[in-house]
Amino acid sequence: MVGKMILAMFLPGFLVVFFTRVTFNHFLGLGLTVALIAASAYKGYTHTWPLIIIDAASLTLGFWLASLMVKKKKQPKS
Repeated sequence: MVGKMILAMFLPGFLVVFFTRVTFNHFLGLGLTVALIAASAYKGYTHTWPLIIIDAASLTLGFWLASLMVKKKKQPKS
């Protein structure tokens, strides 16, 4: 259970940033990550409320970081 919680803290946020880097769109990165987590929940890997809450917090943090990354990339270089 502890291993799942540690993964839930870092993996969703990392996946949002990773998918954002690959697709160059933070909304699409978030959508792909949510779809992946929904599939794992459907298969039964995420089955307790604390894991779901930790996943949601990590997704939020990852989306925030991805938004900063996209915003910084769009700024003109001076």
